[in-house]
Formats: sequence, structure tokens, C-alpha cells
Amino acid sequence: MLAQLMRRKAVTEATSDAEAPEHRLKRTLTAVDLTALGIGAVIGAGIFSSTGSAAAGGADHIGAGPALILSYVLTAVACGFAALCYAELASMIPIAGSAYTYAYVTLGEFLAWIIGWDLILEYAVGNVAVAVSWSGYFQSFLAGFGMRMPAWMATTVNHAHDTPGLIEQAPHLFGVPIIFNFPAFAIVALLTVLLVVGVKESARVNSFIVGLKIILVLGFIAVGAFWVKPANWHPFAPNGFAGVMTGASIIFFSYIGFDAISTTAEEAKNPQRDLPIGMITSLVVCTVLYVAVTAVLTGMVPSSELGVADPLALALQKAGLTRLAGVFSLGAVIAMTAVLLVFQLGQPRIFMSMARDGLLPKFAAKIHPRFRTPHVTTIITGIAVGIPAMFVDINDAIEFTNIGTLFAFLLVSAGVIALRRLEPDRPRPFRCPWVPAVPVASIICCIALMLRLPRITWIRFVVWLAIGLVIYFAYGMRKSRLNKAHA
Repeated sequence: MLAQLMRRKAVTEATSDAEAPEHRLKRTLTAVDLTALGIGAVIGAGIFSSTGSAAAGGADHIGAGPALILSYVLTAVACGFAALCYAELASMIPIAGSAYTYAYVTLGEFLAWIIGWDLILEYAVGNVAVAVSWSGYFQSFLAGFGMRMPAWMATTVNHAHDTPGLIEQAPHLFGVPIIFNFPAFAIVALLTVLLVVGVKESARVNSFIVGLKIILVLGFIAVGAFWVKPANWHPFAPNGFAGVMTGASIIFFSYIGFDAISTTAEEAKNPQRDLPIGMITSLVVCTVLYVAVTAVLTGMVPSSELGVADPLALALQKAGLTRLAGVFSLGAVIAMTAVLLVFQLGQPRIFMSMARDGLLPKFAAKIHPRFRTPHVTTIITGIAVGIPAMFVDINDAIEFTNIGTLFAFLLVSAGVIALRRLEPDRPRPFRCPWVPAVPVASIICCIALMLRLPRITWIRFVVWLAIGLVIYFAYGMRKSRLNKAHA
């Protein structure tokens, strides 16, 4: 049985599966498109939402304060190590399954299933957090122009308790208050339709949004710099190095978009060259912007007051720039739409790859005959993200996403070492430098950040993996194409 669990899929087999006519996707994306997808995914909730929570702290974690700047730098270093590992495997194995496919080829089916199941946390659950933050900025935009949605249809139950009288004012069904976050659901539904229509159309929308997003971020830095009060940077690290590390474990969520590029491998024109370029370039650009925004934000407002869903809009409001805060919130709404778009693009392609291998039902591998997109899994992902987004608290979603992503990065880094030993002569269009030092450094960084996450996050993660193991042994292992072929 152990041999069955550790059986690896050949690189040539993975590639031939992707090129089969019934599975083939349309290759339309360039290096510029891929870089824009990376920036579109990375510059989002990390700047517009989780920055505030990580700086201020919360009931279950201590805040980094202005030293969140160091948290971003440490996280960028950890992600840089992981990005080099991803780039090597992506150039060797340009398949849509991302870390799931890399694990299948390097570490075997059992670990591939675990990482595929784990990636649901990175993409689907991560998008729940982004959708909730998007809703917060959308409401700030409306408020800037004197418009407000009914509170009971624009918040979650957890936050309803913070608003006196809201539960009583909400409509009731059989005595239960009806409270949900409708904007979060609506944006997910809209993007699901766009992604079914086509990836090139989605990439064009994303590139346009990314241009606006960069202008928006640079505008905040330029305007906010005039309202910085150096006194707000003292104490710089109120909770010492522990606060910096905890902040890093939380804002790690900010960086997970760069690996979503690898899920579009089968739609890239030249994946061996363009995937590494897209990953590494987007990571460098985004790190510079993160550090600059964090410095300005914590200089404008004391970090203890930033624990809200829309901290940048809050900073502008406190500076008396209410109308500008409304305009900025519109820009943030547009910018975070790109994050939702890229994450919603990634998850269905991972499901599709797992279904090709027989680990999920066959219908999940279907490609739309006209649009050449994985329409079935795109719609399923839209439902799986849109409904929880109406009810889930953003901080819970962020922490749950982080541990899933860190675990995925850890296994990908281990996969680079494994494949160098197992197939040292296989062509590598991009080679990760200093192997095994860089992959080992990536693994150590991931473990260090995982250990800083709250205990409840670990408990949820273990329960999630346990559910995944039940599904694998009850269905996936029996239906696996690889195991059937060897049998």
C-alpha cells in the first residue's frame, strides 16, 4: 500500500494529459499578462485589508505596530525562496495544477492529494477573505458619496454584535435575524461569469485594473506622506520581535498571488520562459509597494487603531480627506477585483488537474466546447466562495489561508530537492540557484511562520486535512488513473 501511496506521475504523462484534445486550454497569455496577473493577485487585501489587522493586533494575536515594515521584508524573503522553487518546477512541468502537479511528479500521489486539498485553503478560502474586504471598501465608497446599504445586508453576524441595535433592526425569519454580506457574494458571482467566458478576456480586464491599482497605490503614498506624524512610529516595535514574526505570519496572505501564475501554465504561450519571469517580477514590484504603503499608513494613524477591514480609507478619513477616502475606496474596490479574479481563476484549474488524474469526479475535468475554459469547476468554485463570503469573518479566513499556503510552499520546496535527486538530468529551463540551500531556507521560513499562527488555526487545519484524507481513501485512491494503470 505504501508503494501505491508514493507512486509518482511521470513528467511526460502529465504533459501529454494537458495536450489531449478534450483537455486542451487556449494558449493566449504572454509574459506581460502573467506578470500583471501576479501583481493583480498580490496587490490587494494585503495592502487594503490585512495590513491593519497585522499592525493593530487582535483578540488572538499581538500586533507588529510600525515594525510591520520588517514583517513585509521577512515575508518577501521567505516568498522569494519559495518563488525560486516554484519557478524551477513551473518551467519543467508547465501544467495547470500548480503545486498539486509538482507534488505528484516529485513526491507521489498521497502528498499530491494532500497539497491539492490544502490548496483549497489558499485559493477558495483566501478569496472569501478578499471578497469580505472588497465589500468593506465598496461600502466605504458608497458612504463617501452619502449612500449606504441596509446594514443587515452588508455585514456578517460577528460584526453585527459590534453595532448596537442591528440584530433587532434586521428582518427575522422564524425568530432568526437575517444578516449577511450581499456585496461579497455579488462580486464573486460576477467574476465567475467572466471567467467562464474566457481567460484572455479575464486577463485583459485584469491588466486594465492593475494599471489603475498601481496609480492608486502610488497616489496614496504621495498624498499620505504629507500627513505622516513621526510620533506614530514610536514605539516602532511595541511587541518586539515576536510581534514582527506574528505580523509576518498574518500578512503572508498578502503574497500568495504570485504562485497563482503557475495555474495558468497551460494557457501561457511560452510557459518555460514566461512563468519564472511573471512570478519573480511581480514579487519584487509588490514588495516595494507594500513597504512604502505600510510606512505611510502607520505614520498617518496609530497602529492600534488600524484593526478594520479598510485601514487605508480610515487613514484618509482621519486626515479629514473624506471625499478622497470615498474616491480611494472606489479605486480599492477596482483593485481588489483583480485579486478576486486571479484567485477565482486558479482554483478551478487545480480541481481540473485533480479530476484528470481520477482523484476527483470526471465531470470536474470538463472544458467548455466554445470558451475552452474549465467551466464546471469555475462555477463550483464561485458557489463555494460566494456563499461563505456572506457570513465568514475576514480574520478567520486570512489565518486559515496562511497556514494552507505555507504548507504548500513547504512541499514545493521539498519537491525541488527530491526531483534534483530523482531526475538530475531532466532539462530545467529555469534552475533554482544554490540547491539545496535555497529550498531548505524556504522550508525553514515556512515552518517558522506556521508556528506563529494561533492555536485555533492549527486545530482547523488538522481537521481540514483529516476530512481530506477520508475523501482520498474513500474515493481518490480507488479511482486514481495512475493506480488503475499499474494495477
